[in-house]
Amino acid sequence: MAKEKTIRVDPVTRLEGHGALTIKLSEDGKVKDVQFNVGSTRFFEKFLEGRPMEEAIRIAPRICGICPIPHHLASTKAVEAAWDITPPEPAIKLRRLMMEAKQLSSHAIHFYALAAPDFVFGPFADPAVRNVAAILKHLPDVAVQAIKLMEFGQEMCRTVGAKAIHPTTAIPGGMLSPLSEQERDEWVEKVPELLENIDKTVDLAKKVITDYVDVVTKVAVTPTYYLGLTNDGVLDIYEGNVRVMDPDGKIVADFEPSEYTKYYGEHVPNHSYATHTYFKPAGYPDGIWRANTLARCNVADKMATPLAQEALEEMRELIGRPSHHTFAFHYARVVEMVQAAEWIKSLLEDPDIVSTDIKLSDVEPKAGDGVGIVEAPRGTLLHNYECDEEGIVVKANLIVATNNNIAGIEKSLMVAAKQIFEDKAHEDLKLPEPLVKT
Repeated sequence: MAKEKTIRVDPVTRLEGHGALTIKLSEDGKVKDVQFNVGSTRFFEKFLEGRPMEEAIRIAPRICGICPIPHHLASTKAVEAAWDITPPEPAIKLRRLMMEAKQLSSHAIHFYALAAPDFVFGPFADPAVRNVAAILKHLPDVAVQAIKLMEFGQEMCRTVGAKAIHPTTAIPGGMLSPLSEQERDEWVEKVPELLENIDKTVDLAKKVITDYVDVVTKVAVTPTYYLGLTNDGVLDIYEGNVRVMDPDGKIVADFEPSEYTKYYGEHVPNHSYATHTYFKPAGYPDGIWRANTLARCNVADKMATPLAQEALEEMRELIGRPSHHTFAFHYARVVEMVQAAEWIKSLLEDPDIVSTDIKLSDVEPKAGDGVGIVEAPRGTLLHNYECDEEGIVVKANLIVATNNNIAGIEKSLMVAAKQIFEDKAHEDLKLPEPLVKT
């Protein structure tokens, strides 16, 4: 007689973080439960309590080695909101340059190192060859363009942030160091190669999506709510309002960061230390939302730059709006890479980018409560600090990309697990010949 079965994948690899997957099957082979387990605690909210607000800005980047710059800037914005200060416009442009560089680098890493092996070698290829090392071996030209994109982004982060990882240059009221004209000119010279590599990446993404359209449009298609930052409806990763779209494609909320408690709900699951955030008015689990690239492309009316807008329109022609296609997150990632490259070019050409008017001289701590929100590559980051009159943090609330995505991940995994174990839908998928046969 068949018995209940538990499938455990621990750790989940090709993941930017730490997690495990648990699938529970009943005696008749039906999927009873799917869990994405986060088995460690971080305690950063408690680390920040009792410390000066300026220290929070230096501690927050340690939350994540993949997206320290968005944490650095979300933290800075929270402090500025609490102290009612606005940095000079050239400082904001420097921050944007750093943000877009990180967006470019992180998306390149994810697309080429984490996603591409499945599409290049085929999803059922031997895992021993279905990895980034095999990309380096069999497609060296592709690997080189990936490395160049990653290097461009990381080195620009180092130039603006003083360090490629865990930056130090954002401060309440501005930035510590200006970008010199020589540094600007050196980066301008590298832009043509950047745009060339972006074009090649777009071409590869289009081929992948076209070749695997059956997989993209049929596997793990999961309707949820979506969360993302927009500036008057335009996709923006640094500032704006938070938008929420329901599964039918209706914008059901468009609110300022300081109003987040009206819309953010947090559910504490028994099987994970990571809380599940959701759209509070809809309740849990009905209000489960997803953040990240596809979510941003869903909630935004348009992109901020012309080539990215063309890419978005092509994506929507293929998979619609809203897109509930889990595999389309990869396509959306490339759309955002195009916008990042265009933003970088535009900012480098802006005379303000080498301005020395980048910080206020009269910043003083005071009691306050501030919220800072930016978009990290994998989703919306929210930092909320409350401080006393000495500028000491008395309470901190951090809602990161993992919180915004983990419930949606579980929901998507449940759909995929039922397709595999119950419907056997994967057996009927139309798969192309792999780009590389091993």
